[in-house]
Amino acid sequence: MAKKIVMPKLGLTMKEGKIVKWHVKEGDYVKKGQDLFDVENEKLTNTIESPADGKLLKILLEEGGRAPVLEPVGILGEEGEDIGELLERTESAEKVSQKEDKQPKVEPVEREKTSKRIIAAPVAKKLAREKGVDLSRIRGSGPKGRIVLKDVEAFLDRLDKEVAPDPSAKEATEGTDSKPTRILATPLAKKMAEEEGVDLARIAKDGRIRAEDVAEFIKSGAEGGRPSTEDRTMREEMSGMRQVIARRMKESWDRTAPVSYHISVDVTQWVQYRDFLKREGIHVSYTDLLIKLVSKALMVYRVVNASLEGDEVVYHDYVNMGLAVDVDQGLLVPVIGNSHEKSLEEISEEARKAAADARSGNISPDALQGGTFTISNLGMFGIEEFSPIINLPEAAILGVGAIEDMPVVIEGAVVARPIMKLSLTADHRLIDGATAARFLRWIKERIEMPSMLL
Repeated sequence: MAKKIVMPKLGLTMKEGKIVKWHVKEGDYVKKGQDLFDVENEKLTNTIESPADGKLLKILLEEGGRAPVLEPVGILGEEGEDIGELLERTESAEKVSQKEDKQPKVEPVEREKTSKRIIAAPVAKKLAREKGVDLSRIRGSGPKGRIVLKDVEAFLDRLDKEVAPDPSAKEATEGTDSKPTRILATPLAKKMAEEEGVDLARIAKDGRIRAEDVAEFIKSGAEGGRPSTEDRTMREEMSGMRQVIARRMKESWDRTAPVSYHISVDVTQWVQYRDFLKREGIHVSYTDLLIKLVSKALMVYRVVNASLEGDEVVYHDYVNMGLAVDVDQGLLVPVIGNSHEKSLEEISEEARKAAADARSGNISPDALQGGTFTISNLGMFGIEEFSPIINLPEAAILGVGAIEDMPVVIEGAVVARPIMKLSLTADHRLIDGATAARFLRWIKERIEMPSMLL
């Protein structure tokens, strides 16, 4: 019996997903557990497997399309099975949804440009760019008004039919032949040629010159034309991950009163301590050491580990340490739960696994939830110091810079010492400057004298 394949709910906070890629084509037979499609959920991309054996009878949501969770994206069934009734129910539900969301529409040619994002398939964008067509003039026929290839092609055909011969077409003579040659061009082609400084007489074509002919002439670099800025500009839809990052960073900046505090730390003994651990067979990174140390500091300065919910301060009697990890197209923050209770070896193992899972895309959405504090280390990129943005609902975040040899004065003599800069961004609504300073000083003292931890 045919069944709907729905947009899965991956994680508690997921509301909609985007089909990034179908691994099978419509009409292909699939086995249960076989890779079916990739779905982008906010910051993650997950591969969804087929729930059963069967034939992919219908793809309801093409690549690049978005749908709310549990909405149908395809139909799986047996060869020759009638899915008419199932399609009717799906289309009926879509019509109801579209009726609820219906907005006043204007004819494509008359529609003015707005700041609203235009959703279009990559192939449609490519054709529009090549033909010099403004996508804001086209009404999409895809899901949620998405512009697909056939919409652009139909618009171009309609434009050609609507354009009448230009009675003021340019006449020119070549060589000694005095017979005039009429150059016919569409208004759009004339406008493009005028803006780009193209002499239409240099475009060899039988019949009316269209916008794409001018664009091709410019692209070829022929005399009389210059490369179009549009040809040298790439546009792509912002990924779900970048949209989430943008939204959350803006929300954090708008909702908090962020203040950054910077402190320089002499890590001479810290480096020696790590080397000692390495000789003892304990291989840890400086980030691992910081997670362990900062987790202890947060249990001392509980307000730095707290969060603000309305007019209430929520104090946590545990530390869930977020670790900022650089991945393709963005940033993920996997959480090491109860880091204040874990050994250095356990922290190191979990941090390595979390980073690997994040970069491979195999991390669970729930593994990105519940953080109480975050550490962001850019030292490996040579960044000396920076002011990170708070990861809501947390109240503070620690930025870690590179370890650099710098001149310092010790007992009246100038010597070179390895220095690391720490930057704490804290929400001043909750954390006063003196508290932030004491917190950083507590960490600094124990880095400069690791024996204090023992």
